[in-house]
Amino acid sequence: MKIKELVEILDEAIASLKIAIVANQQRAMETPYTSLEFTQRAIELQEDLDDLLKAREFLLSLDPETDAEEHFSREELERFLKLLELLRNSEAHFY
Repeated sequence: MKIKELVEILDEAIASLKIAIVANQQRAMETPYTSLEFTQRAIELQEDLDDLLKAREFLLSLDPETDAEEHFSREELERFLKLLELLRNSEAHFY
């Protein structure tokens, strides 16, 4: 897998998290009984987003045409891809 393909997958996960953050922020305003839960979830998602943005920044510093296996072990890459797949496939508006 090329670095640019990994960045594309990462961008999809970032977009999903951004949607989830907005959804939680909106839900926090619906009722005072659950606002704390949705606010806390939005903060947790923002922390996850910050981590993904740092990973994206690092990946963009690499040559996009190189293989990701040159920079990461197979196990690291598989775990990262699994995490990104979970984030991408989640229904962000259901957070």
